[in-house]
Amino acid sequence: MISNDLRLQEYSVLIYRILLVHIAYLLLRVLFVFFNNDIVQVYDLENFFYLSILGLRFDSSAIAYSNLLFIFFSVLPLSFLRVKKHQFFSTLIYFISNSFFLILNFIDFAYYRFNLNRMMGNFLESISQENNKAILIFHFLYRYLNLVLLFFLFLLIWIGLYRLVKVGKEKIENNKMYYLSSIFGLLISSALIVMMARGGDFRKSTRPITLIDSMDNLSKPVHSDVVLNTTFTIIRTWGKNSFKKSSRYNEFEITNQVKPIKTYKEIQVVKKPNIVIFIIESMGREYWGELNKNRNIKNFKSFTPFLDSLSKHSLIFPNAFATSRKSIHGMPSVLAGVPSFETAYTSSYYSRQKLESMVSISNSLGYDTSFLHGAKNGSMGFQGFANTLGYDNYYGRDEFNNDEEYDGFWGIWDEPFLQFSKSILDDKTEPFLATIFTITSHEPYIIPDEFKNMFDEGYLPIHKCVGYTDYSIRQFFKSIEKSSWFENTIFIFTSDHTNQSYYKYYQSTVNRYAAPLLIYKKNSDFKGVDNSLASHLDIYPTVAELIGYKNPFRSWGRSLLSAKNEPSFTINYFGGGAYLSMDENFICVYDGNKAIGFYNLSDLNLEENLIQNINHNMLRLEKKTGLFLQDYFNRIVSNNMYYNPK
Repeated sequence: MISNDLRLQEYSVLIYRILLVHIAYLLLRVLFVFFNNDIVQVYDLENFFYLSILGLRFDSSAIAYSNLLFIFFSVLPLSFLRVKKHQFFSTLIYFISNSFFLILNFIDFAYYRFNLNRMMGNFLESISQENNKAILIFHFLYRYLNLVLLFFLFLLIWIGLYRLVKVGKEKIENNKMYYLSSIFGLLISSALIVMMARGGDFRKSTRPITLIDSMDNLSKPVHSDVVLNTTFTIIRTWGKNSFKKSSRYNEFEITNQVKPIKTYKEIQVVKKPNIVIFIIESMGREYWGELNKNRNIKNFKSFTPFLDSLSKHSLIFPNAFATSRKSIHGMPSVLAGVPSFETAYTSSYYSRQKLESMVSISNSLGYDTSFLHGAKNGSMGFQGFANTLGYDNYYGRDEFNNDEEYDGFWGIWDEPFLQFSKSILDDKTEPFLATIFTITSHEPYIIPDEFKNMFDEGYLPIHKCVGYTDYSIRQFFKSIEKSSWFENTIFIFTSDHTNQSYYKYYQSTVNRYAAPLLIYKKNSDFKGVDNSLASHLDIYPTVAELIGYKNPFRSWGRSLLSAKNEPSFTINYFGGGAYLSMDENFICVYDGNKAIGFYNLSDLNLEENLIQNINHNMLRLEKKTGLFLQDYFNRIVSNNMYYNPK
């Protein structure tokens, strides 16, 4: 036997095993692109390899964190670690830690299509609120059986490659040399781990890489999701609180440009109207015919015949946007004008604070306020947040009290639940404000058996569900036509977020958030098409104007009805630590401190960065984005989410 005093063979085995992890992450990137290329748009091998090179430091960082225990166990200067049972333990550590993150990366292949961001540290947030976790997990495994089988094949190949190279049994002839080389190896390994984890070098100016660094050297910002990996995004955002106060800008600038305090003193409301807010689950603007009338989308098909007919007698906004990709994040945006960014507001430390919203101002004017959602009470965190907003009543699956209409996954089918909602509203004392949140157009995209041949299957699984929900709303309107409250009721339709996309126009980066928005009242002046930018943030101040609320109130949106509208402005969390904002002139990608890209409003895929030709309008949008974010974070951290006269 040859001597192993310098542990060269052991170190070479360790390097081989870490290289295997790197190869695994490269293959994960290949699979991620394969399953999501219609979204991330990597169309040639040269581009993919370039993105993979950029992604190497994010892979190395993720590997350093996830294999920390294995590496240190492998280099500790203890000779007994070389014996068989300890090598087995070392192997166990290696595969447990890597398999855990491997599973999350595979889940993200499917989950990304719904979230359109790499999975973050709060990935358990949504399912933690559910009481049917077993059903949902089983359904996921069944629906994505191909991914499950691919995962086990991937793991088996990895294990086989791991076993090809083993730590030998060479004897130690010089204990002193063995331990000295071990200490040296430990020091070198520690330095390399730190360097890998930081994703860079040891220069004092170099900070550990973050999500925003994935935007560096990219022609398309959407490619940042290819550069990143799920392990890195989860580790970097786990338990992270992005809510931090700032004093970069003065309050005078915020007051004048962001205008976080609104007042509509001039409005006159003779009779307070009832307000019914429809939040339609997963309803992308793409599915709604009247909102795409002038898009010139080839072979366009609508799946909303009733909502199309209603649109002709309504005020519609074909350029409206959601602010999030999750239902529980869309809820505060619509009802309170509070968007969710890197750390979702509803999962933050601050979500239980007193929050000014359309509910609170309606309550102050004597409105009866109700939230209606066909899922099990407590599902998705809706009931808890509804209570935070101050709704007088909550009606869910428990109040419906007839599980013959249960869909087996989420809750009560839309059509019977909307009829139930009608019966609830019939018993209300006017004026009332009600929020109705539908569920049937949620994944797994099923409809009642008796309707299976009634609706166009379309091009995507969700299309038939959209047709069913549209039908359910039609039946709801038929049933309320003779209700005493109908003619004095304003209906607002939007969605919580977008979903599956078929047309390239809606697969663009900006249109990830393209949402419907409609305002209807029988025999009213709410008619026509408003092509200005609008967002979820604008619904709350619009309701404030509709109900005649004349006191100052906190809102980051603008009323869509006032003759003195503020300039349009929308903002979303883009992913990778960046924000995407728009005004009437440009699109801006903002890294939290500065703009890193400007694009024409027509450049929906963000292909031509104009930052080298910056102008006054671009600088104004950059400034407003920074002002908005400062006021947003400062107000939340300072528990200042109500108008507070000084």
